[in-house]
Amino acid sequence: TGEDTLSLHDALPICFGKATVQAGWALLMPVIILGGIYGGVFTPTEASAVAVFYALIVGTLVYREIRLQDLFLILRKSVLSSAVIMFIIANAGLFAFLITRAGVPEAIGHWLQEVLKSPGYFLLGVNAALFVIGMFIETSAAIIVLAPILAPVAVHFGIDPVHFGLVMVVNLALGMITPPFGVNLFAACTVAKISLDRIIGHLLPFVLVILGCLMVITYVPA
Repeated sequence: TGEDTLSLHDALPICFGKATVQAGWALLMPVIILGGIYGGVFTPTEASAVAVFYALIVGTLVYREIRLQDLFLILRKSVLSSAVIMFIIANAGLFAFLITRAGVPEAIGHWLQEVLKSPGYFLLGVNAALFVIGMFIETSAAIIVLAPILAPVAVHFGIDPVHFGLVMVVNLALGMITPPFGVNLFAACTVAKISLDRIIGHLLPFVLVILGCLMVITYVPA
């Protein structure tokens, strides 16, 4: 009836407010993590430890949903998930080492330096090369190998070093969500317990958005 609908409409804000207050401790976790990282209190790696410790305290003492006998099962799942992800990272690192030893990134860098003669074409070539390289080589390794080769060329073309550094970082970060060695993909699939092939189709719009942002960063440095 109309009266029931009205009473339900009046009760919704109260229920929402009550649920928000009850979930306040859980909702505080992203604030602590992001605030700590951007505030310089701890690194992203340290933030993960802080998040685990905070979740343990809140789950056991505040919400009382985690019992002592549950800790073994929780730790066991964490070890299995971490082992799978670290195994993938280790193999990706080995593959990157072999490619680097073969001189592939260095050859690509010198080819870009010799063939692309204008700033616009140089940046486009760098983006294309880093997109492919990021699929196979771990981000830090690619930066260590390619930055000393490409940065002087970028400066020669009049490209600001900070601008070029941003282009490299964003481009290689994209490689963390592109197969076959997208570390973030494997981590997400392991936690969500789904196969990689199920996520690929849904990933395409996000990759396109990042590529669009990358083009803006590349050609509209202001």
